[in-house]
Amino acid sequence: MLAKVLGHVLDGLDGYIVNVEVDTNLGLPAFEIVGLPDAAVKESKERVRSAIKNSGKRFPNHKITVNLAPADVRKEGAGLDLAIAVGIIKASEQLVSIDDGVVLLGELSLDGKIRGVNGVLPTLISLKEKGYKKAIIPTENAKEAGYIDGIDIYPMETLEQACAFLEGKAEIRPLEKSDYTDLLGEVEYVNDLKYVKGQFLARRALEVAVSGNHNIIMVGPPGAGKTMLAKCIPSIMPNMSFDEMLETTKIHSVAGLLSREEGIVYKRPFMTPHHTASNVALIGGGNTAKPGIISLAHNGVLYLDEMPEYSRSTLESLRQPLEDRVITVSRIKANVKYPASFMLVGSMNPCPCGNYGSKTATCTCTSSQIQKYKAKISGPLMDRIDIRINVGNVVYSDLVNKEEGESSEKVRARVNRARLIQRERFKDDGIETNAEMSEKHLAKYCQLDESGEAVLEAAFAKFNMTARARSRIIKVARTIADLELSEKIECSHLVEAISYRNDKV
Repeated sequence: MLAKVLGHVLDGLDGYIVNVEVDTNLGLPAFEIVGLPDAAVKESKERVRSAIKNSGKRFPNHKITVNLAPADVRKEGAGLDLAIAVGIIKASEQLVSIDDGVVLLGELSLDGKIRGVNGVLPTLISLKEKGYKKAIIPTENAKEAGYIDGIDIYPMETLEQACAFLEGKAEIRPLEKSDYTDLLGEVEYVNDLKYVKGQFLARRALEVAVSGNHNIIMVGPPGAGKTMLAKCIPSIMPNMSFDEMLETTKIHSVAGLLSREEGIVYKRPFMTPHHTASNVALIGGGNTAKPGIISLAHNGVLYLDEMPEYSRSTLESLRQPLEDRVITVSRIKANVKYPASFMLVGSMNPCPCGNYGSKTATCTCTSSQIQKYKAKISGPLMDRIDIRINVGNVVYSDLVNKEEGESSEKVRARVNRARLIQRERFKDDGIETNAEMSEKHLAKYCQLDESGEAVLEAAFAKFNMTARARSRIIKVARTIADLELSEKIECSHLVEAISYRNDKV
């Protein structure tokens, strides 16, 4: 007998329906799966066989052929186990009639339990967009599935329970939808700017950077507080919108890094890869083109501590996603596009020993060593970093000062206000922050008067700037103006923005 059920397979963050066709015929017992299955799908034969027997069903002693259509697309992962098992049970006439519109997702254990799988959130979003109304998923994935509306989701623990539900013998209500607004009150940060001693210039630069989502690099001696400042950045970033949560969660779900207890990423990611991270680890790839660290940092922060310690090729791989805010991972078996809109935060010493320019310590590096050290970060990459600041050592009087600095909560209020201005400004342009502006947007929203052009022209000549540097200075000046609630970019805003293009960094 021939039976058909529906499964789903992901391709990056999107996916496609798999029609699982099962045919049982008289003949020598055999079990074949065709339709370009990978190793995990091929191994499902033994999992499915044991799961069916241990769920009180009969595994047919016939020739079984399972076809996964479309046959010309490779099927990966163990998420088709449940669909294959239900198809076999249906083909052997142990299920009288089932709803053909239900999509089945889940890996099976030998005892018939349904295990959780990666990528359930993007799968359900894909199903919803394609018009499917019902899906059975593992109970382990119920948390992340609860945030998807517009599709009835039925979490199941066992194959036996799924079969009873499909036959109409078990009445199970759809999963109740979760309210993401409950999460916003749970956002707490260990690091807060009020614990940062001194560093007033750096604090101001961070506020400007976060307000416009500008990339920033901090240069200073060891122990100056660069890492502490960087770790405070998420605490002054705006809370994530629901769309941002879903977009970020999709990436973490596909990568298998989503917490099954929380079910959604509601804090902005803060990714800090080790300096030995490879290109593949950073931008994504592998046999199945999985998302890399820069995609996991989407809608958050990518922090590179001691940037010159990263390999030159690894750093250069950031140039394209910093401009386009997406990364295309091309491999033999896949060609996948992942979002990669992150705020790049870097830190470095002024020289190999870390004491160049220090008032209290002597630098032991030669000029050639210093030049070689700084040259590890290429000019084109440095040109894509909007804000560059020096972070000096904190004086002792600041360290022993008992008075707390301005809290992250107060800074975040000003950042939220500036971001709101930008969202309103760009509501018809398809962007959200000043850092994303193109030349068209600069011409429309960032017109300078004669005095402003004169200031910028003088800086352009003095510092030998590129056209990209000029555009980025104007973007930063626009952000400073937004923080000051100014519709016009004043000369003072330009001067401050120019001061963040430190030519000594």
